Amino acid sequence: MTVENSSTSRPAVALAAEYAPGVAMSALVAAIGYFTAPYVAHVLPIPNMVIALVVGIALNPIAARPAMQPGMAFCVRTLLRWAVALLGLRVGLADIAALGAQTATLIVVAMAATVAAGFALARISGQAPGFGALVGVGTAVCGASATLACSTVVPEYRGKAADIAFVVVAVNALATLAMLIYPPLCILLGFDAQTTGVMLGGTIHDVAQVVGAGYAVSVPVGNTAVIVKLFRVFLLLPVVLSVGWHFTRLGLKHGEARVPVPVFGIVFLILCALNSAIVYLPSLLPAYAPIKSILSEVSTWGLLLAIGALGLGTSIKTIIGLGWRHITTVLGTTAVIFVIVTGGLLLIRVG
Repeated sequence: MTVENSSTSRPAVALAAEYAPGVAMSALVAAIGYFTAPYVAHVLPIPNMVIALVVGIALNPIAARPAMQPGMAFCVRTLLRWAVALLGLRVGLADIAALGAQTATLIVVAMAATVAAGFALARISGQAPGFGALVGVGTAVCGASATLACSTVVPEYRGKAADIAFVVVAVNALATLAMLIYPPLCILLGFDAQTTGVMLGGTIHDVAQVVGAGYAVSVPVGNTAVIVKLFRVFLLLPVVLSVGWHFTRLGLKHGEARVPVPVFGIVFLILCALNSAIVYLPSLLPAYAPIKSILSEVSTWGLLLAIGALGLGTSIKTIIGLGWRHITTVLGTTAVIFVIVTGGLLLIRVG
């Protein structure tokens, strides 16, 4: 029995040792952001997530070591998703319903136009249709995850692997820039909290940057941004299947769609429902309140670690070195989703 336990525990210990350097580095950056924000606020009102991001980028040369990568990847992927899931405790189903059919329609139209723009821009620049699909879906849905899911239905072509890597890096880089640029832009446009949240959640590519941008403004903005972003994530399957159908219609052979189930999004909705239902169960409120408080704090630190790891993995040198012929396509699709969502929100406000 003793031998059995040691053999089963060894992989977990090895995994923890593998993740430890990257997680510890991300935690250090998160702590710097968390504890320095109140002092920085006396000079400039910079949120802790933005501080963590900037500090992480500054420390990228140190974090570029291979030993750091597994732990950083764990923070940006697994830890981030469960931290986002726990945000459901801050949101009620009424908050989701308040966005309305008008907002949902705007997001769907913007996503469809962005995917179409990916194909069109790739054709104009003389690139493979598959590259256009990767760029369009990565921009329209959820960055790296959507790009990888889309690659399963894109026919094989020369340079496909390099294009996948490029799109993953490019959408992450542009989403990081958007995280810093879009919130001040929303202020200049005079958007209220809900409109700002819709704009951020509807235009920024990756979940991590949506979280960072939204909660850097305020909690209500962050909540709305996450709801809108998760709506885009839930549309990943029909988008990927539509792209596969398009290539089939053209007579091109491709693989079968392998789309990851967004479990964290489902948990988010379950917690939203729980958060809404608990007000009708007053006897459970005394036990629920402290649990909610603890899990909300866990979520905050999870998000900070993810943003810190994201900054640590962002190389300014790599961003500058991206190919201009490819990046113009990514910039084009980014502009399409930005213009349609932002323009639509301006028209809705006027109406």
